[in-house]
Amino acid sequence: MSFSDNTEGVGAGEAGETGEAGEPVLDLSSRLTDDHHQSLKLWLRMLSCTVKIENEIRSRLRANFGITLPRFDLMAQLERYPDGLRMGELSKRMMVTGGNITGITDQLEQEKLVLRVPDPKDGRAYSVKLTGAGRRAFATMAAVHEGWVAELLHDMSGADKSQLIALLSQMKRHLNAPDDKP
Repeated sequence: MSFSDNTEGVGAGEAGETGEAGEPVLDLSSRLTDDHHQSLKLWLRMLSCTVKIENEIRSRLRANFGITLPRFDLMAQLERYPDGLRMGELSKRMMVTGGNITGITDQLEQEKLVLRVPDPKDGRAYSVKLTGAGRRAFATMAAVHEGWVAELLHDMSGADKSQLIALLSQMKRHLNAPDDKP
């Protein structure tokens, strides 16, 4: 069954969903009933899908590379900025506390995958950047990670993916728009 085969709409079938072995799927959206608001159904369905994919990626990263998802995410941020990012900027981008960033950076620094360098714009601050070994390790992990995501979403047609991307982009624009309400 492909993702587009379900034409009943969002929220249809939550109570009766079954997994590969026919057992009921118990996730965030399984508690929904027909009485729940459509927006709540949509939010919980998106959250359920995100958690399912994230848990699978987290497990595979640990099993295949011995790395946690937060460490992978920090390296992904740094890969985009070869000159490095300040700790506060990493914290904002990853939506975690500065203390979390410090802990992750300490671990990666011990493994010689990142290094702290004085910030050229502010001598009191430090930026974090990938080392050569970190860049090579991340490139390997990122290629495998992309394959995992493609595998997890392989049942969804290209047209459905494009439609979902467009709808979620519209939602993101709406959520990021200034609030005009009093």
